[in-house]
Amino acid sequence: MNTPLHLQQSLSELVGDARLIITDLPDTTLKLWLLDPQRMDRCFTADETRRILYEPPYWAFCWASGLALARYLAEQPHWVQGKRVLDFGAGSGVAAIAAARAGALEVLACDLDPLALAACRANAELNDVQLHYSSDFFAEADRFDLILVADVLYDRE
Repeated sequence: MNTPLHLQQSLSELVGDARLIITDLPDTTLKLWLLDPQRMDRCFTADETRRILYEPPYWAFCWASGLALARYLAEQPHWVQGKRVLDFGAGSGVAAIAAARAGALEVLACDLDPLALAACRANAELNDVQLHYSSDFFAEADRFDLILVADVLYDRE
């Protein structure tokens, strides 16, 4: 499968040698397009650091609670089976993809970052699941049975 060019270009603008790779997630059947850690084992320049802090690519990582939630949904699918599920602050889409795999009727990945939604699309395709996408939580929230929230309480803004 080819690297999602839009996402790769965005990462390359932040850090020139950054690269997305397909990563198998531990203790799951899921895989995601994530930042290649071997390319990032170095000091960043001041300009790279400023760019990363200004526009952090949260979507290029699989954060711990998202992975834990994905594992939980695989083990306890009754939480999402047949339900309409919204993944708030979806990032890479790991929780949304897990909900779709576990039998949710509908899954919407919601994130303010357009690149995160692009990552969700690429990762949904990689995992052969169907998701819906939105950047406006308030336009969507009332029609869902369950709202998933993982790794969104780490930034004061």
